[in-house]
Amino acid sequence: MSDITLAEQFFDAAIDLLRRARERQAARIAEGAALLADTITAGGRLFVHGAGHSALPAQDLVYRAGGLAVVNPLPVPGTTGVDTMPATLGSALERVGGLASAVLDSSPAAAGDLLVVISLSGRNALPVEMAAHARSLGLTVIGVTSVAYAAETASRHPSGTFLADHCDLVIDSGVPVGDATLTAAGIGAPFAPASTVVTCALLQALVAEAAGRLAAGGTEPPLLRSANVDGGTEWNERVIAEHADRILWHR
Repeated sequence: MSDITLAEQFFDAAIDLLRRARERQAARIAEGAALLADTITAGGRLFVHGAGHSALPAQDLVYRAGGLAVVNPLPVPGTTGVDTMPATLGSALERVGGLASAVLDSSPAAAGDLLVVISLSGRNALPVEMAAHARSLGLTVIGVTSVAYAAETASRHPSGTFLADHCDLVIDSGVPVGDATLTAAGIGAPFAPASTVVTCALLQALVAEAAGRLAAGGTEPPLLRSANVDGGTEWNERVIAEHADRILWHR
């Protein structure tokens, strides 16, 4: 019997995925950071979309201490978490065509802006159409997904395509199909999902690199501070005022 607990096994699995992401996606993170920095420097706005549990890393980028103030959520009602009742409705809505286009056409997103679309599988209609329609409107699209799904599953979009087929840049999380990282005797289903850990890390690495590129180019990164440290609220008020035209979550 192994002396390694299941908790330790999960940490090992997550660390391995993070290590591989760091090594294999370094060039793409650098490219994505350049896209973010160039968009900010040019006066463009940043948006992020994720549905289901992919909404968690999307939300982690918005109004975040240490994060870029100019990242705005682009949610599709009913798909942004498990607060929809029944929770399975959110999964069903991800497969409905036309929602992404309706949301984008009703949003302020426009040519010159950048959209990050997060979907672990990238196979449902929502992320596919979100990326495709955004590009048709002139937005730059970065997709964060597990490209393994394209080889091991079928697309649920009529075109047969995946999120990765409609992006200017794809960052591969490398998370295994099904998300879960562990199996064990007596436990019928795989368990211990790691997509949130890995995707959040990839996105924060992207933001960190973008901040460095902005500073190197002579532009102060529009970063937020924690409101729970002295001076944080005042700092944030200044940043929000300076970038009010691009911070839509504050309106």
